[in-house]
Parts: sequence; structure tokens; C-alpha cells
Amino acid sequence: MDTTVDLDTFSSLVERPDESARRAAEEHRQQLDLPPGGLGALEELGAWLASVQGTAPARPVTAAKVLLFAGDHGVAALGVSRPDPASEPVPSPIAGLGSTPAASTVRRVHAVLDGTAPVAVLARRYGAAVRVVDIAVDADPLEFPEEVSRHRVRRGSGRIDVEDALTADEAVRAFRAGMAVADEEADLGTDLVLLGDLGAGSTTVAAVLVGALCGTDAAAVTGRGSGIDDRVWMVKCATVRDALRRARPVLGDQLALLAATGGADFAAITGFLLQAAVRRLPVVLDGVVSAACALVAQRVAFRAPEWWRAGQDSGEPAQAKAYDRLTLTPLQQIGVRAGGGVGALLALPLVQAASDALAEPSAVPAAAPVEPPPPARLPSAAELLGLG
Repeated sequence: MDTTVDLDTFSSLVERPDESARRAAEEHRQQLDLPPGGLGALEELGAWLASVQGTAPARPVTAAKVLLFAGDHGVAALGVSRPDPASEPVPSPIAGLGSTPAASTVRRVHAVLDGTAPVAVLARRYGAAVRVVDIAVDADPLEFPEEVSRHRVRRGSGRIDVEDALTADEAVRAFRAGMAVADEEADLGTDLVLLGDLGAGSTTVAAVLVGALCGTDAAAVTGRGSGIDDRVWMVKCATVRDALRRARPVLGDQLALLAATGGADFAAITGFLLQAAVRRLPVVLDGVVSAACALVAQRVAFRAPEWWRAGQDSGEPAQAKAYDRLTLTPLQQIGVRAGGGVGALLALPLVQAASDALAEPSAVPAAAPVEPPPPARLPSAAELLGLG
């Protein structure tokens, strides 16, 4: 089996979205009985959809899928996350601090699979499918169904402030797994991916990658993640600082960077984003994790961000810096910090509105007529008074 990835090929394989389709979509919009800018941000979103679909006006989005890559991180043991009240606390090496145990990731994955997680509930509401990919959850390999864990690389990732997250071979395997998932979704006919993540310690890892790639210090990229207080934030900031020292020597090699201070889920998401761009599969990013992976992917193929849109601003400083570097403007300012794809999914109605409002009328499925219920018979005044 080939254990390498030629990242240089992505620069030639990733093409720009269809600019002629974008122009045609804008011309179509101008023919509508609307004032200039009357639909606001939906106009640009509709033009983007036309360009990534390669047709104008844009087709309605009918096969959207929430895709969640799941993996845990060794830095969670340092207590950089808010303790999970639903699980037994795990002792932290830092006196007085707890951590989010890996059991919380297992529980969150099961909640998605059984349909009780917020992202699953909202996906049913908005007509999107949901898929979870276990890349490195800190759990028994048989914890989840085979279709969830068949791309699994390892159990958890290393503690990046003192050791590599992955071996070089594991980084390649995870990257290739993400590419394979992109091919699977493209072949299935998915027309929009709402990309999210599940895992403990992931916002710390994302802060390290963004800080390294943007050349900023730890304090500028360290956010509150799962809702930590000032004391835990200082621990998290010190962890990011130590990991940044390990990241800087390998900045010129994206796979080495993901192995040293990323994780299996980060490598997989990066591979997915690049291969999705190759397959012309548009993606809506969720939170700081997908933003960090997008920043790594941009270093590989500078045209790739044209295939993505930012679903929302979570309030994480690292996410804001990544989007600024990617020149992506969040579609919504709603501050969803829970992860799990909710922020990306909440952008789906906007994308659907853009495609429907600017599509040819015949392309939009007509809503089934709704018959009003027969009016209830109310008693007359005579009947109420016993005079009837």
C-alpha cells in the first residue's frame, strides 16, 4: 500500500468554480422583478451555488448531508475543556482541574446515531441526512457500527504540547480516509456537505494550527471552547503556547504539521476538503475545527476555498483569524459553540433559499397543496342556553 500523498498534485487538480455560470446567474437575477440588492446576501450565495454547480441559474439543493468527523485529543487530559457533568470526572495532571472525558465523545456520537442530538433533530427538520465518521474516538473499535468506524485510524491522538499527535503513516492514512469519504459522498450524489466535528480537546488543537499558520501568539487564538473559566483558559493558553513551539519547525510540510500538532480527525477533514474541491462538491464549514483544517488545505491548494462557505461565526478568535486569511465571510453571526455541525446546518435554509429564490420557477418542486381542516361546529347561543 502506498503510504505517501503527493500534496502538490492538488494545486493542479483543484479548479476554480465555473465563472461563466456565476455571471449567467447574476444576469438571470437582474431579469427578476427585484430592486438591485433586494435579496441581500442571498444574491451572492445564489451566484456561488451556480458557479460550484456549473449551471445557471442554480439548481435547488436537494441532497444535503451533515458530515461529522469524530476524534479525541490527548490535550483534553490537561483540563483544557469544561468538565462534562454527565460523566465521571477524569483526574487532570494540573491540580484542581478536571477534563472532558472521552466518554462524552462516545455519548455524543451515540446521540447523533440514535437521532436525539440537536444536529440530528435539526437535520430532520431541514431535510438533511447525517453521517458520522469515527476517525480517532478514544473508545473501543467496536463501540460503533461498522459503517461509522470503517475509516478509523487510531484510538485518540497524542498530547500535542509534548508529543506528536500521529505518526507520519497515521497522518497519511487519516488524510487518505478523508479523501475516500469525499469520493463516497460525491458518488452518492450529495450536493452540499455541512461539515462538522465531534471530540474532546479539538478547539485547543485548532488554535495551535491557526496560530502557527497565521504567525500569532497563543493568547490571540485561544478561546473559551466548551465554556471554560479564566483559570482553565490560562492552562489552555499555556498548552497552545507549548504546542506552537512544536508546530513552527514543520510549517513547510502540511502533513508533518498535522502529524505533529493536529490529529487524525484534522488530517481527515483536510483531506476531505481538498478532495471535495477536486470532485466539485461544495462544503459549508461549521466551527473553529473545520476552519483550521480549511486553512491547512488552503496552503496545499490556494483555489480550494472558493468551494467552501463559512456557516457561522462561533466567537472563537482562531476561527475569526482563519476566516480572515481564507477571505470567507460567515453567513450568520449566531455564536454556536457546541460544535457537532449545528452551526453549518443552520446555514442550510439560507442556501436553500438562495437556490430556490434564484432558480427557474419550473426547477423548484411545487409544494403539495394543504387542505384546510373542516371548521369545527360550534354550539349556537340557543343550544348553550338550552333553548334549542
